[in-house]
Amino acid sequence: MEFAIAFFVAFVIFVFKAVAVVPQQSAYILERLGRYHGTLTPGLNIIIPFIDRIAYKHNLREIPLDVPSQVCITRDNTQLKVDGILYFQITDPQLASYGSNNYVVAISQLAQTTLRSVIGKMELDRTFEERDEINRAVVAALDEAAVSWGVKVLRYEIKDLVPPQEILHAMQQQITAEREKRARIATSEGRKIEQINLATGQREAAIQESEGQMQAAINQSNGAKQATINKAQGEAEALRLVADATGDAIRRIASALQEPGGLEAVNLKVAEQYVGAFGQLAKSGNTLILPANVADVGGLVASALQIVKGSQGAGKEVSKE
Repeated sequence: MEFAIAFFVAFVIFVFKAVAVVPQQSAYILERLGRYHGTLTPGLNIIIPFIDRIAYKHNLREIPLDVPSQVCITRDNTQLKVDGILYFQITDPQLASYGSNNYVVAISQLAQTTLRSVIGKMELDRTFEERDEINRAVVAALDEAAVSWGVKVLRYEIKDLVPPQEILHAMQQQITAEREKRARIATSEGRKIEQINLATGQREAAIQESEGQMQAAINQSNGAKQATINKAQGEAEALRLVADATGDAIRRIASALQEPGGLEAVNLKVAEQYVGAFGQLAKSGNTLILPANVADVGGLVASALQIVKGSQGAGKEVSKE
């Protein structure tokens, strides 16, 4: 009975030792009698108890590694405290087990030495500007060396770049001076643009004013010219109308002379006007111009009537012709 119990216990232990369950994204290194035998993949695996053993267990997921901070010296002999974080992944579990005694320490130390080398080639100002370049240089150096360790370095990121306090104070002063310089330049540029805009506005205003004056002068000249033309045309039209009216009056008088009693009416009208003209003498001035025979009023009237008759006779001859 005791033998059966002991056998059952031994069988249970044997079965327990013979079964190995590997989780997803993991890899177990199997050694048989101290020698590498194989890599157990995720799932249920059967091994030989007391002959085979699981020597290493690796996580195949991406692993972040905090790289300790260190003091680096730049090309211009400035101390700089730098720390970062490294991301890597195991790609070959066998090499990760036997390629290095401790691949984590190896990667961390290599990252530090590579970082010191890269920063030592740069000046202080460039280290703040070229973070991406530093990260790429560290990743390239680590990836080349980590091939033999079965590790793939994915990326490296610098977390902090801390210069000494004196350098920080000087950098702050430099930044303040640079900002003040930019502010002064911006102010002067603004004033310059303002003066240019004012000058341009004054010039355009002067040009517009001169053009307006020129246009006004042209319009005024055209208006005066048109007014003169209109006046001349009006005077010519007035003279033409007066001439037409005078001619029409003369024609009417000539026509009236041809009628019975017309000559007597003209004689009477001439006599009245002659007498009236003598009545107006010396009313508008002190100077008098009198004909030699002023006393012979009847003779003057007869002379005027003779002229009228002569005009009538000439009119008849013209009509006959």
